[in-house]
Amino acid sequence: MQKWFEQVTKIRAVFMVCCLSAGTMWSQTETASPGATAPEMPARRMLTLADAKRQAFERNWDLLAAQSDVDIATAQKIVAREFPNPTLSFSTAQISVDNHAASTPAGNDLWQRSYDTIVAVNQLFEIGGKRSNRRASAVAGLKAAEARLMDARRTLDLAVTKSYVAALLAETNFLILRQSSASLRKEAKIAEARLNAGDISRADKSQIEIAAERLEMDAAAAVAAAKNARISVEVLLGVNKPTGDWAPGDSLDSLAIPPSLATERTSGAFLFPPARPDLLAAEAVRQKAEADYKYQKALRIPDPTLLVQYEHEPPDMPNTIGIGVSFPLPLWNHNRGNIHAADIARQQADLQLAKTKANIIAEIATAETTYADASARFTHQRDFIQPKSEDVRKTISFAYEKGGASLLDLLLAERNDNDVRLATAQAAAEAANAAAALKAATYVSERENSKPNVRK
Repeated sequence: MQKWFEQVTKIRAVFMVCCLSAGTMWSQTETASPGATAPEMPARRMLTLADAKRQAFERNWDLLAAQSDVDIATAQKIVAREFPNPTLSFSTAQISVDNHAASTPAGNDLWQRSYDTIVAVNQLFEIGGKRSNRRASAVAGLKAAEARLMDARRTLDLAVTKSYVAALLAETNFLILRQSSASLRKEAKIAEARLNAGDISRADKSQIEIAAERLEMDAAAAVAAAKNARISVEVLLGVNKPTGDWAPGDSLDSLAIPPSLATERTSGAFLFPPARPDLLAAEAVRQKAEADYKYQKALRIPDPTLLVQYEHEPPDMPNTIGIGVSFPLPLWNHNRGNIHAADIARQQADLQLAKTKANIIAEIATAETTYADASARFTHQRDFIQPKSEDVRKTISFAYEKGGASLLDLLLAERNDNDVRLATAQAAAEAANAAAALKAATYVSERENSKPNVRK
């Protein structure tokens, strides 16, 4: 019997060493909660949400493409300001008759020869407001491009926040699972002492170890999920070779209920609808459609082309200067098709503007309701449910150690506490996402910093 007991003791020692080694390997692959330090963990680059947004605004591919659209619209504005170039024509002809010899008594140089030379300059003049309407269309197009750039920045801000929160939630889930596993490992040591005292069976002790191993497997899966979430963030940051080798520098609590948003809500600073960039873009598109419609109507008026001509015909014909004008006769084509198409486009722009306003108001109302519900659930979960669950777990754990609670009670308390902490982290992530959505909907965050950096 003594030999059997020594054999079991050796096996148990080897098993505990393996578990501690596995826990050390996991701790070396992941960091603790943002801001915490663990000596056994290798240092990783810390990335805060503010730094992530700054990098995304500088390198995100979609944002760079939107900037290119602004550059194109700027070029179109330059084109719209330019006048049409004049046309220069030059012609010379020899009149082959007897009284127009190739040479003259005055000499045989080129200018004195009997060639009929004509030099003319033609200049088109746009009338009827064509140029002013074209310029107005270009200006509105530039405003729309700049507004779309700001809206791309606004939506990118929201996308980066949600992706960052997902990475932070995955990190937090790993930490919770690892802590729960460590707690069960501690209970397994207590169960070992009770087993030696004959209070419990070996099956009870094995159930605790199995529960701890399952949590360790879940923690290992959370490691992969956290890495994938960090890689997703790097894709939005415009990283060419994303590896996910960074650690979040913020906490879910700080992102769930940001003080700036709470101040905005209590002060009634939200506008309905606010001057959001997508609304500004829709208004600019409406202005451009109106200018295009007026331009098409102005095309019904013919544009005159003025002519200034000089004719040189030696030796017996005097030099002549002529002035003329030409313009197309609007007999068959009155540009009706283009006018009708521009009118339809203008009506569509009106509908799109009205739809955008309605969507913004609905989005703000939805975001307000979602954030109020999410923040309330997170606050209740954090301040009431989780502390009670922790107290219950500690009480039952102490009672189990003293023999006053069953194994089923212990495992149930541990599982419930683990689920409650995971639910609190999930509620914090949902509140953080709801806060980011409300900021994006009301456009109250970083308004001054969100102006487009238009390249001239």
